[in-house]
Amino acid sequence: MWKTAPSIERSTASSRRQMCSLERLPVDVTFAGMTMHITAGQFHAADGVEDWRCLYHLVSAHFRTGSLANGITLVDEIGRLVDGPEQQHLNVDLRHSGVTVSMTRRDIALARRISAAAKALNFPADPTAVQLVNVTLDALVGADVLPFWQALLGYHRVGDDYLADPSRRGPGLGLQQMDTVRSERNRMHLDVAVPHDQAEARIAAALAAGGHLVSDAHAPRWWVLADAEGNEACVATWIARE
Repeated sequence: MWKTAPSIERSTASSRRQMCSLERLPVDVTFAGMTMHITAGQFHAADGVEDWRCLYHLVSAHFRTGSLANGITLVDEIGRLVDGPEQQHLNVDLRHSGVTVSMTRRDIALARRISAAAKALNFPADPTAVQLVNVTLDALVGADVLPFWQALLGYHRVGDDYLADPSRRGPGLGLQQMDTVRSERNRMHLDVAVPHDQAEARIAAALAAGGHLVSDAHAPRWWVLADAEGNEACVATWIARE
């Protein structure tokens, strides 16, 4: 997800390929025997999903439970709500302070049911706790390096430039085409997807912590930030991806 800034040469074509690789998982829904594509905008326009935020191909919500015991109560309730193929796309992360739930955009009905269950238990949603992190590696010949990282991480391959953790614990690893060797700059960076209504606050916090803005040419789709030594990261939202 590298971008073009005045002092940085990047391939816009490779940027487009990298963005597509992060959105390859299914986001379709079947209704009345017909399969329809669900966009992030359509998901957010639906009723009853106000707790949820789109992050690339996923939607995610975090519910503040206040204790591990309360979190287990919510997880048990979610387990009763999930049935059949929905289980394949559901990821639940239980911590002492809360529960994070992620699924594909097509699972609107399930998102509603989970939100209703959390509300009945008096567990509020907190969109500031939602994010998705990917690691992106610049490569001259992706086919030469992807097998190494796949074997090293034990990940599954998605397309020709992306690896995903089958257990959904670790960040994804994406490759981005590099045209020439750049020995003067890092070849690996983080892509941090945040809720669209939290991006400005997250960027402001990073800048206040000593970072600087490299480029906002593609905002609000993504911003490029860097730390005091020039190591870069991208803050991304779903806006303008459809």
